[in-house]
Amino acid sequence: MKGKNLRYVDENKRDPSTQARAGFILLEHFSLPAFTQTLDTLVTANLLRPGLFASRTFGLREGEVASDLGLVIRPDARLEASALRELDLLVICGGYRTELKADEALNTLLTMAAELGVTLAGLWNGAWFLGAAGVLDGYRCAIHPEHRAALAEVCKVSQVTSEAFVIDRDRLTASSPAGAFHMALEWIKGLHDKALVEGIEDILSFEESRYRRIKPSRHLTVSAPLKEVVRLMDANLEEPLELEQLAEYAGRSRRQIERLFKEQLGTTPQRYYLELRITEARRLLQHTELSQVDVLVACGFVSPSHFSKCYSAYFGYRPSREVRLVK
Repeated sequence: MKGKNLRYVDENKRDPSTQARAGFILLEHFSLPAFTQTLDTLVTANLLRPGLFASRTFGLREGEVASDLGLVIRPDARLEASALRELDLLVICGGYRTELKADEALNTLLTMAAELGVTLAGLWNGAWFLGAAGVLDGYRCAIHPEHRAALAEVCKVSQVTSEAFVIDRDRLTASSPAGAFHMALEWIKGLHDKALVEGIEDILSFEESRYRRIKPSRHLTVSAPLKEVVRLMDANLEEPLELEQLAEYAGRSRRQIERLFKEQLGTTPQRYYLELRITEARRLLQHTELSQVDVLVACGFVSPSHFSKCYSAYFGYRPSREVRLVK
């Protein structure tokens, strides 16, 4: 978890020229959840390390576009050939009710984007439009189950899978909002370090990231008793429970709890509990107006000196030097 917490420390200031630029084509009745899951990963990455990504939305025509939830969005611009040279990623946002109808202008733009080396992506049934444009030939892809047969019909030389998302070289496809989230994370991981991806996961998918193991073991899952202990820890940060109490509440012995943490998380219960409290302390310092004293009390530290010592051990600097992100 120490490495996970250090995800926030960006010691090497990035050159603005390395900013990745993403464009989203919003088709009529596009899946708003799939679109926002993808966009939110980029926005969150920028919160952790400002300036990494830029994004724009496009329509095939002028005017507003209705999402699958009935919310209307006005794209930033109509997609034209000149915009393609300004993009690193172009995402086609489809949806359950998006009509699968070939558009020659869109096909031309997608072919041009592929020739320019732009990474192409499709959400929900967005892969169908990539296939119809001939830019999925020889690629594996994911698409919503309702549209797999339709894609196989227009693009017989691509491999249509049942996976939630697929990244095959410079083609990214997702069949659901959850798949879109993980697809975007994998794309970011290809551009930046793992620590950034873990930081995004911790903010947007905390239940999943909470149990990330320090020393991963293949085919190992987090057991129900261990999940219960971690839940108890997370619910009792201000007044940390003793290991004997945790074991009693979880219906296990102290030795069993210690073994579970060692086998599944590669650490001790005490160290894991401390790291949960340190992580929460940093979040409070960054995103609230609480004083340092209020934060240390809220996270179960008995004195400023102990808090400062633990904080410095994980982040390499004292809590008084933490950057406040609240305005």
